[in-house]
Amino acid sequence: MPHAGPDTPPPLLLTAVAQFNRGEYFAQHETLEALWRAEPREVRRLYQGLLQIGVGLHHARRLNHRGAVSLLRRGLRAITPFEPACLGLDLAALHADASRALAAIEQLGPARLADFDWRLAPAIRPAAPPAGP
Repeated sequence: MPHAGPDTPPPLLLTAVAQFNRGEYFAQHETLEALWRAEPREVRRLYQGLLQIGVGLHHARRLNHRGAVSLLRRGLRAITPFEPACLGLDLAALHADASRALAAIEQLGPARLADFDWRLAPAIRPAAPPAGP
């Protein structure tokens, strides 16, 4: 598998991002797991973090409060070293959005998780292009 540079996302990552943004969290997990397992470099932690955020949202959808909180927290910790952007992804924005979703999930608690406002679900957006000379 070719190694991507810091701004060039591998095709499987783009597939996983599209799945994540469509709310296909289980599918993005499968895609990112394949990428994560094949990656020997430290960027594999980024893949794992994205996977964990998606799985956290999957748990939220299935009303598993404990799993949602745990996986979202782990995913946020994993992507932090790669912020503000890596592989063409705006990770700072994802961190902020996923943190808001996590706070809402924590505030709802297990008994009210079904009331989560899915408009708060984060999306993975492209990073802004670097400023020109």
